[in-house]
Amino acid sequence: MGTTQLETAPEPKYWHLKTVLSEALDSEFAVGEILPNERDLAARFGVARATLRQALEQLELEGRLQRRRGVGTTVAPPRMGVAVGSAQGTWPGAVGDAWQPADCAPAVPPADVARVLASLPDEPVHVVRRTRVSHGQPVAAELLYVPMSSVPELSAIDAPSGAARARAVLRELQRLGLEGQDRAVELGSARADDAKALDRLPGAPVLVVTTRFFSEGRTAAVSVATYRADTCRLTFGDAGGVEIHHGPERRAS
Repeated sequence: MGTTQLETAPEPKYWHLKTVLSEALDSEFAVGEILPNERDLAARFGVARATLRQALEQLELEGRLQRRRGVGTTVAPPRMGVAVGSAQGTWPGAVGDAWQPADCAPAVPPADVARVLASLPDEPVHVVRRTRVSHGQPVAAELLYVPMSSVPELSAIDAPSGAARARAVLRELQRLGLEGQDRAVELGSARADDAKALDRLPGAPVLVVTTRFFSEGRTAAVSVATYRADTCRLTFGDAGGVEIHHGPERRAS
């Protein structure tokens, strides 16, 4: 295939290049295949490497590409749509929950979470860290914020720290009557800690799902779960479930 000329394109060069690259991904590359290096791609399409990087970054944000440590830029499985429903679900840690508790420690929540929890400034809450793995691959990381008042019977002696304390907090939540929950989902960029947990590079596209759990007329807990946007298809139906999508080994389409 010859060099593609972009000099007369009315839109920005990187945007037109993104369209050209997207067509090439559809016709020439398989899901999981590693793209040529930036120098070769820039030469092929007759653009500066800075322009190429802009186009690649846009395709990554759209879920068409993913950057992998020690591997390079690869073709991602097609990203599926996200539907948000009104399922009531269950407390985190209930039977059948696929999340694995990793740690728990008291900490002051971010300001937006503190407002939702109606906690006082600088008031610590239990922060439970959990992870989700599918097919041996980390696909999601969660921070669950639980006010001290939601689990008043928690004993520091029985579960002083770590995963044991996380499990204890989750057990205590089960004692509350769950009146309902709501969820919001948005596209974001992986922060350094999320990227490390998900084996991604900082800034990689992620889906952030925020869930509020209600009990006794108040917000009893808030979950902020970060999912790999290149791997997960989130569905919120009657079961309020999350479906992990692993793209088949086929040509990208």
